[in-house]
Order: sequence, then C-alpha cells, then structure tokens
Amino acid sequence: MNAQMQVLQQWLGRNGAWAHGLAAPLLVMTVLAMMVLPLTPWILDTFFTLNIALALTVMMVAAYMRRPLDFSVFPTVLLLTTLLRLSLNVASTRVVLMEGHAGPGAAGAVIEAFGTFLIGGNFVVGFIVFVILVVINFVVITKGSERIAEVSARFTLDAMPGKQMAIDADLGAGLIDEKEAKRRRAEVGEEAEFFGSMDGASKFVRGDAIAGILILIINIIGGFAVGVMQHNLSVGDAADSYITLAVGDALVAQIPALLISVA
Repeated sequence: MNAQMQVLQQWLGRNGAWAHGLAAPLLVMTVLAMMVLPLTPWILDTFFTLNIALALTVMMVAAYMRRPLDFSVFPTVLLLTTLLRLSLNVASTRVVLMEGHAGPGAAGAVIEAFGTFLIGGNFVVGFIVFVILVVINFVVITKGSERIAEVSARFTLDAMPGKQMAIDADLGAGLIDEKEAKRRRAEVGEEAEFFGSMDGASKFVRGDAIAGILILIINIIGGFAVGVMQHNLSVGDAADSYITLAVGDALVAQIPALLISVA
C-alpha cells in the first residue's frame, strides 16, 4: 500500500502542472454536462449535499481571511459555484417535471426533505419562505455586495498610480530594495485585478438570484400542466406533488446562494 502511495505521489509530482491545468476545464465540462444529461435522484442528492457543503466552506474560508488577496481565487470560485447551482437547477427541474407525478420523493431525498420538513408539507408556507430568502439575498445582500465590489474596484483602480508612485519614491529614497519594490508592484496589480474580477462576479450572482425566481415559476406552471394534462391528476394532487417539489427544489438552490452571497 505504501509503495502504491509513493508511486501516486511521484506521478502527481511529475504531472501536477498538467493535472492542474486540466482541472478547471474538466470541472466546467462536467457542470455543463449536468444540464444536458439526465441524472438519477441519488446523484442529485449527492450533488445537492456537496453544493450546500461547498457553499458553507466558502463562506467560512471567506470569513477567516484577513486580506482579500488571501482568497484571490474567490471570483473564480464564485462563478463555478453559481454555474454548478444553475446546472443543478436544470437537472432537478427535468426530474421534477418527469417524475413529479410519483410523489414528493420522486426527485430525491434532499428535495423531499426541504419540501416536507422545512415547509411542513404546506407549499404556501414554503413559497413565502422562498420569497423571503430571495428578498434577503437579492435586495439586501446581493445588491449591497455588488455596490461594495463596484466601489472597491473603482477606488482601487483610481489609487493605483498613487501607490506605484509611492513605491518608486520609497525605492528612490532607499527605504526598500528592488526585490521589495517588485513584490509591492505585483501586489498592487493583483489587488486591482481581484477587485475588478469581483465587480464582474457580483453581477453574475445577481443574475443567479433572478434565475431562481424564474425557475420556480416555470416549475410550478410546468408541473401543473404536466400533472393535469399528461398524468390526469386532479388540481389538488398536482399542487401537492409538483408545487411541493418545486418549492423544495428552489429552497435547496437558494440556501447555498444565500451562503455564497454572504461570503
């Protein structure tokens, strides 16, 4: 076993850069494939659980960072988690509309848990809870963080020439050496790039919040149409199955979105 681990470590050492370069494209391709390929309920449960755990981890890491540049990959993480959440929305919508007539458990245990336990089986309560979460996420957190990112990017870019001149002045006065000046210039450039990326990523998150509302409405209307017209369910049975699943699906997606917005 130890020999196998040593071989694996040696392989990773030789091919680490190659594997690192392929990681992001493979992840994006996997996420996009989830939008097209049908997923079984247990796979959806796994991805929903990982999505919530990932959002919680990102929020905790962001909370413990002392400087923004300590988490310089945060804009990329923000985009990837948002893309993952949207692909899960598409995959779960497919399952809800195709299998929702079988009952609340047709779309997996996670959606069923959110649709029954958190909202008590009452889809009106669940819809109200979802609307409240969307208002908190979109109106308060997302709009506020978008404004903060926009102002931070603007002030960082405006302050760049002054910081560069201060570094040159310290170098000319002999207060720092060439190596330290180069490090500070690189840090100033990284800071400007980070806040510029955050400005764009925050707009991406705002679009995700709007998409969550539209997906819920589509799920409810589509679920009613499929249940009543194709599966000959009564209006009450269609509402009990499809609206509970749609609201549960929306809550499963909205809670990680709220955690990411807080981060």
